[in-house]
Amino acid sequence: MNAADVWLPVAADEIEGLPAPAASGLTYRFWDGGEEFPADPADCAFYVVPYMKPTETVVRPLAAMTSVQVVQTLTAGIDHVEPGLGSLRAGVRLCNAKGVHEASTAELALALVLASLRGIPRFVEGQRKEEWRSGFYPALADKSVLIVGYGSIGAAIEDRLTPFECARVARVARSARATERGQVHPLSQLPLLLPEADVVILSTPLTPGTHHLVNADFLGRMKDGALLVNVARGPVVDTKSLIEETATGRITAALDVTDPEPLPPGHPLWHAPGVLISPHVGGSTSAFLPRANRLMGDQLRRFATGEPLRNVVLTTR
Repeated sequence: MNAADVWLPVAADEIEGLPAPAASGLTYRFWDGGEEFPADPADCAFYVVPYMKPTETVVRPLAAMTSVQVVQTLTAGIDHVEPGLGSLRAGVRLCNAKGVHEASTAELALALVLASLRGIPRFVEGQRKEEWRSGFYPALADKSVLIVGYGSIGAAIEDRLTPFECARVARVARSARATERGQVHPLSQLPLLLPEADVVILSTPLTPGTHHLVNADFLGRMKDGALLVNVARGPVVDTKSLIEETATGRITAALDVTDPEPLPPGHPLWHAPGVLISPHVGGSTSAFLPRANRLMGDQLRRFATGEPLRNVVLTTR
């Protein structure tokens, strides 16, 4: 292939398996969202989007990337780059990081479920106050769980639910389909499924169709005592409605993502009763960088040799 720049948010010498520059014609440029670009964006053919940077940062070079062929995110979701896609020429492939975050995000989803049900935040507070807070607490065993968003992360969450002896696991996605584990219901069936679930786990992408999917009506259909867990995106949940519903004590919530995010000091969600908050750490674990590096190495090898890329979620028009 002709000489082309590759923008990487990780130093090239830290990524095993990258095609050699001399043989591939690729020139590796490091850019992790800093003010100065590493080179002329017009020469970039393959752009790996910096991880965990705000939308305004990661889309800033896109309009000038007149030669770009591939935009590769290191996230499962693509909502943070979508605002800049309209400035790209036709034919640019957008790839996500399927395979990188499933294990870590599913781990945290289960951790949030267990911590919330078994009263871990209450125990931590009790330890600080030297109070012995014994009693009976809910178990995950024999509970009915509803997974809203049954892609690779939703499936990984179900993998980890299996040993916990849940009474039932129901699955919801944009459209109905059959899997080896059972039926995946369409979003249109949520009103029927929500009243049956003790735990509702959100792992859906953020799209126009899922923005504020969890609104007052959704929350009102959840059964008394149910737990809502969000490892998807903050705006999937209408924060105002969630604050109002949790204030009654009828349901509880565990959130790895919020809207707004980061959650600012003084926001009422910090102190909403029965709400556990983690600071969007579902994917940022020790498992991330090795898996992300393997993905980048493999994708660039495929790019250099003309093989089909993995995880193509859309092509610009």
